[in-house]
Amino acid sequence: MKPVQVLKQLLTSGEILVAPGVFDGMSALLAKAAGFPVLYASGGAIARSTGYPDIGLLTMTEVSAVLAHIVNVTGLPVIADADTGFGNGLNVRRTVQEFERIGVAGLHLEDQTFPKRCGHLANKSLIPLAEMCHKIAVARGCLQDPDFLIIARTDAIAVEGFDKAIERAQAYVAAGANMLFVEAPETIEQIEQIAREVPGLKLINMFAGGKTPMVPVDRLQALGYSLVIIPSDLQRAAIKAMQLTLATIKTQGNSASMAEQMVSFNDREKIIGTDSYFAIDSAFKD
Repeated sequence: MKPVQVLKQLLTSGEILVAPGVFDGMSALLAKAAGFPVLYASGGAIARSTGYPDIGLLTMTEVSAVLAHIVNVTGLPVIADADTGFGNGLNVRRTVQEFERIGVAGLHLEDQTFPKRCGHLANKSLIPLAEMCHKIAVARGCLQDPDFLIIARTDAIAVEGFDKAIERAQAYVAAGANMLFVEAPETIEQIEQIAREVPGLKLINMFAGGKTPMVPVDRLQALGYSLVIIPSDLQRAAIKAMQLTLATIKTQGNSASMAEQMVSFNDREKIIGTDSYFAIDSAFKD
């Protein structure tokens, strides 16, 4: 089956999905090796991997290039962060078409103004409800594969209040979204109310240190959530590991004392599959 079909089957299985946030081919391969059936391509993590903050500075083509690596090396269903669609309805159309061409299985669009901010940063602003509904309709209308997952994200809790966020989420379902993502609920009660009042499939963002309280996966499934994304934890772990290694190199001149905390040279090559590439070339020469 194509990744789009695999994702649809997984979402209808009744089991909640947990998708770690990946940001390049290596992090995606590690997540696949760890046994995750679905990956989340975090727009924030992709931006930070280039040295820029998550405030809408990367272009659609820059993000697409990273997504192509993730899709190609894993073959897994990838749900991509499409930010605001990188502009208006016309930009949404091109973004959806390009992501679908790459082989992404689904994406989420948010109702912030362009350029956007990380969903857990302050001073966000929103486009009008009608404009976001138009974007969702455009996204739905330009698809080649109707099973492609269109997720609508609202950042309204921090801007217009919780009740307005629920209203927007309900309107986005009517506009054609397959799944709803109400970003940054701040209490367990809000998480429970979203589950009760927002129809259809629901996504929730869980990561340590954000505005949203951490809730066990089994509890989220019981509430009716279908997908949990954990956008930034892999990257944050990698940052910490690199900082420790760099500090060691700075003080000791090499990283020999940290050998047990790093994968070996050979293990690194196994992760990336170097021998399998050599085998292809050897078969040709034989």
